[in-house]
Amino acid sequence: MDPVTVVVVPARDEQDRIGACLEALAAQTVGLSAFETILVADGCQDRTEPVARETAERLGLSLTILQGPGAGSGPARGLGMDVAAERLRSRGLPRGLIATTDADSEPAPDWLERQLAHLERGADVIAGAIELAAEATELPVAVLDRRRRDAAARMAEITATDPGAAHHHFAGASLGVSADVYRRVGGIDATPALEDEAFAGTLARHRIPILRPADVRVRTAVRTDGRAARGLSVDLAVSTWLGRRRFAAADFDFERLRAHAGRPSVTVVIPARECAETIAGVIELTVGPAREAGLVDDVVVVDAASADGTADRAAVAGARVLQQDALAPELGPAQGKGDAMWRALAATGGEIVCFLDADTEDPDPGHLLGLLGPLLTDPEIALVKGAFARPFNAGGHALADQGGRVTELMARPLLNLHFPLLAGFTQPLAGEFAARRRLLERLPFPVGYGIEIALLIDALDELGLDALAECRIGSRQNRHQPLRALGEMAFAVLAAVEHRIEGPRSATGGQFLRPWEDGRTVRVPVGERPPLGSPSESALGEPRTAVGAT
Repeated sequence: MDPVTVVVVPARDEQDRIGACLEALAAQTVGLSAFETILVADGCQDRTEPVARETAERLGLSLTILQGPGAGSGPARGLGMDVAAERLRSRGLPRGLIATTDADSEPAPDWLERQLAHLERGADVIAGAIELAAEATELPVAVLDRRRRDAAARMAEITATDPGAAHHHFAGASLGVSADVYRRVGGIDATPALEDEAFAGTLARHRIPILRPADVRVRTAVRTDGRAARGLSVDLAVSTWLGRRRFAAADFDFERLRAHAGRPSVTVVIPARECAETIAGVIELTVGPAREAGLVDDVVVVDAASADGTADRAAVAGARVLQQDALAPELGPAQGKGDAMWRALAATGGEIVCFLDADTEDPDPGHLLGLLGPLLTDPEIALVKGAFARPFNAGGHALADQGGRVTELMARPLLNLHFPLLAGFTQPLAGEFAARRRLLERLPFPVGYGIEIALLIDALDELGLDALAECRIGSRQNRHQPLRALGEMAFAVLAAVEHRIEGPRSATGGQFLRPWEDGRTVRVPVGERPPLGSPSESALGEPRTAVGAT
C-alpha cells in the first residue's frame, strides 16, 4: 500500500542535527510503511546528505533526497511540498497528508498519528505546538521573559478570532496540510525565509481555517546561528544580544578603565563643519575628563574648511586640527562626512578610534566614557554604537523621542527588512561610535551620509553580531536639519544599504531631483572608499559608485 503521508524536511548544512530528526521520524507510531520522507538538501556544503542516507538506511526509513535551489528555506520547503503534493495526487490521495518539519527539530512519536486523526475529522491545515529543546533553560532570563511576553501577545491575537486555539504557533517546524488544499491555494510562497507566515496569509485569503491543537508537538533546537535569514534563530540571537551587548555609560568609571591592564591607545576623531558654537564644549567637556584620566592619546578635529572659526576654537580647546581636503590631497576635495572619516583614519593612529559629533549642544563626559568602556573591558567587542534619546526642539520646546527622523523613517525599516540581526540597535545612524582600528581598516567607507549604517552592516558581516555592542549615553541634542535636507540624507542611507543586499540594484550616480527648485538635479555622494587595509591601488583612486552608476 502506498504511503498516505509525505514528510518534507528542508536542510542546509545540518550534518549534526539531521540524524536526530530522522530518528524521531522513524519512531512515529503510525509505522514506517505509512509515510515517506523527502529531504531537500539546499546547497549543503557539509555531510548532511551522506549522514541522512546512512541514518535512513539504518532505520529502514523511506527517504528521497532532492537538490534545493540554494535560495533559502522557502524555496526548499516549497520544492519538497510540491513534489509531495504531486506524489499524493498520482496515488489518488487528495486527502493525503503533507507534513513538514525542520532538520533541527524532533517531532513527538505521535506527531503524524495525531495529524492524521485531525485530518480524518475534517481539518485541512494543522499547525503544531513548538517546544524549545532542553537547552532553552540556559538562555538568559531576560530572553525567556521577552519570549513569554511576545507569546502572550500573539496568543491574544489568535484567540480573538479562534477561541479554540491551544497555542499561537504556525511554523514550518510543525505544519500539516492536505494535498488537495495545498494544490488549491497554489502551494507555499518561495520567499527566502518566513515562508510559513506567508503561507498563513495565503490560507487566510482563501478562508481556510488553521487548526492549532495541543496534541501535535515538535521540539526544536535552541540556536542563534540558524540557516534561515529569519525565524526563531534570528529572534533568539537578537534577544540574547539585547541582554548581553547593551551597556550604559553609568556602568563604567574613569578609575576602573584607567586601571585596566594593557589599555590600547585611543584616538578621538571629531569631523566638523561650521560648529564654532559647540566644538569647544565637545572637546573640553566630553573628551577632557577622559583625556585627563589618561584614557585618550590623541584628539583630532577634521574640519571641512569652516568659515565660522571652528578650527581656531578647536585648537584653543586643545585639539589637533586637520583640514579634510589637505588629507590625501591627491584624491581631490573630500566628498562628504564618510570621506573625511576615511581620510582621518588614514592620517591618525590609535588602536581604538572613537568618532564624536561636533554639533552636540549638551556635551557630557559620559558620551565618550560609554563608547570606550565596553572596548576597554572586553576584547571580544570590536565596535560600540552610541544609543541616546533624541528630543526634537520645536520653538524652544523639547519633544521627547521626536528627533532622529531619518533613523525612524528610513534606517530602522531597512534594517528590519534586510538585516534583522541589527534591528536591536537603538541609533543605527549614530555618528558617535568607537571601534578597533583593525576592524575599521577592513571595511569600505561610503563617502557621504551612508557611512554609519554601512559600517554597521559590514562589521556584522565581518565579525558577527556578538562583536558589536551599543551603550546608552544619555540624551543628545544635535542641530536639526531642514526636512528637505533629510531627503538627501535618506537617499544616501538607502544607496548604502542597497549596495549591501543581493539582487538588482538601481542605476544611480547619486542624482537627486529637487522638484521645488524647478527640477534641479543635485548629486548626493554615494561612492565608497575601499578598505584602508586593502592592497588594491584603487585606494588612491576615485571612490567606487553604486552598480550601474553613470
